[in-house]
Amino acid sequence: MKKNLHKYTILLVLLAMGIISTVITDGAFARPENIMNLAVQVVVNGILAVGMTLIILTGGIDLGVGSVMALIGVVVAKLQLTYHFSTWSSVLISLALGLGIGLWNGFFITKFKLPPFIVTLGSMTIARGLALVISKGSAIAPVNNTFAMLATWQLPSLVAVVLTAIIGGLILFRNIRNKHWLDGIATALVTLFVIWVLLNSRGLPLPVIIFAIVAALGIFVLKRTTFGRYLYAYGGNVQATRLSGINVDKLLIWDYVIMGGLAALAGLVLASRMAAGVPTAGNMAELDAIASVVIGGTSLAGGAGAVGGSVIGAFIIGLLNNVLVILNVEANYQYIIKGFIIMGAVMLDTLKQKRG
Repeated sequence: MKKNLHKYTILLVLLAMGIISTVITDGAFARPENIMNLAVQVVVNGILAVGMTLIILTGGIDLGVGSVMALIGVVVAKLQLTYHFSTWSSVLISLALGLGIGLWNGFFITKFKLPPFIVTLGSMTIARGLALVISKGSAIAPVNNTFAMLATWQLPSLVAVVLTAIIGGLILFRNIRNKHWLDGIATALVTLFVIWVLLNSRGLPLPVIIFAIVAALGIFVLKRTTFGRYLYAYGGNVQATRLSGINVDKLLIWDYVIMGGLAALAGLVLASRMAAGVPTAGNMAELDAIASVVIGGTSLAGGAGAVGGSVIGAFIIGLLNNVLVILNVEANYQYIIKGFIIMGAVMLDTLKQKRG
């Protein structure tokens, strides 16, 4: 029982923050339209957090994701506006670029044994510089209408409700069959809450659907694949993983390639939402992603953590930003608050490791 309660501590924190936010905003936070708006706002950081979880599980870090997002946004807009590429060809090229940047990071980390901090710090500077050079320091707009619609298209509410009920029901059935009672209760409550929001909304935005798919794939990879098990093993004991015959260089390269691809996807979603490629976009995005992962319970030392926790962490960061906006708190104060949150989460993680 204690184990399960610990597992849901972060979810309970999110619930408590939601209740407090509803009270201090006189109910404005709990309106269905604001909840849906919060979900949309969380998408970019949530996608990054999924990838960052895989990176931090190995004891690594990627400081370049925000700059990669900006570069991807500028490239996709440049391809469409200047070179008249179609939406899908420009998107595929941009995704390939993101994967290539991840390959670049993984190559230098594994082949030259450079610290991930240094390699990705260099990538951060290079990517941001390229974004500024390509765009000449200005936003590139407008993007193709089809591309801009990626941020505005919505799945009809009724269809979304039916799909949510089916997926939630299947997960609930599995939890009951395996006698995971707390999991079942949480699944039922979350499913009912999502259905309530959908019934009072115009539809389910495509970016939220993309985020849900990415999160589900991330959970599946860590729980059900050999690759995921190897990531945990590497983060827990690098030397033992090496001696067991696992190709750790290949493992790390693929890890950073996935992160590069997800950073590119997040950049495309952001560029679509802004209907432009903005060279300054994604500033400090790596901070939000790392904060989400740490708050979600993934150890910076590696070897312990889960995508589900990082997703909840992303919603905690998003909730905090949302409430501060509703309360008209100056945006710069958000960085101060997030800094203290990260420090607190790291301190708790350190204490937990010492007790372990």
